[in-house]
Amino acid sequence: MSDPFSGDATTKKADFVAEVVNHTLHDLVIRCTKTEEVRNYYYLAVVGYGHTVGPAFGGPLASRKLVPIGEVADFPLQVKSSYKRVSDGAGNWVEIPVRFPVWIHPHSEGKTPMCAALSLVKQILESWLSEHPSGFPPTVLHLTDGESSDGDPNHIGRQIMSLRTDDGSVLLFNCHISSLRRSKVEYPHDDSALSDGFARTLFQISSPLPQRFLAAATQLGVQATDGSRGFVFNADPSSIVQFYEIGTSLTGMTPYRWMDNRDDRSESA
Repeated sequence: MSDPFSGDATTKKADFVAEVVNHTLHDLVIRCTKTEEVRNYYYLAVVGYGHTVGPAFGGPLASRKLVPIGEVADFPLQVKSSYKRVSDGAGNWVEIPVRFPVWIHPHSEGKTPMCAALSLVKQILESWLSEHPSGFPPTVLHLTDGESSDGDPNHIGRQIMSLRTDDGSVLLFNCHISSLRRSKVEYPHDDSALSDGFARTLFQISSPLPQRFLAAATQLGVQATDGSRGFVFNADPSSIVQFYEIGTSLTGMTPYRWMDNRDDRSESA
């Protein structure tokens, strides 16, 4: 995750992914804000893996495996200031000040202990499901930039996908980002376009996109149809943004959203 991303020598993979995750968290906070109150429609976990494996929130949320969205809103690590260009309504542009919260700082060290990270994910899910057996099943968003360094993740990935609520199975979506200049593969139906064994493994532990996720993908202009899996290989920056938008697209319910990002810590659930 310390490599430059998409040909931009000034931007590391870890920097870009952390920014996307922070914007995703902020978007979820906004969705849950009703009459100036943040309602706990979502519970979130952010797990990083690399030199260590564990929860990635810092500050007052440090070491917390699962956090209600209201507490996420209350405890960003910092609030940054910037400027945004907007139309003045008369054909010109003006810059206005904006402030945005930051929960996750980028890290990029260590290997890629994917099996250990997914095992922690499974523990968190099992604990949650024992207390919430009904409702929309949890969604796991996993991002990695490398192959697993601690074994084959196929078994633990399938165990995660076998967990369920009364409404259906846990959803596991995977997004891989690469330093190699290869064609990206987005939301495939099968593994025929995948060039290596690791890519095929990630495909095999990626859930098919349910109809409501497919509708979100279509709105974003993504070519996904019935049978497409929640899987992107050799993702570019736009693919990563879309991956998180699709994975957090449902509204009007109380799903558990899972995101993991950090380090070479390849990752990001």
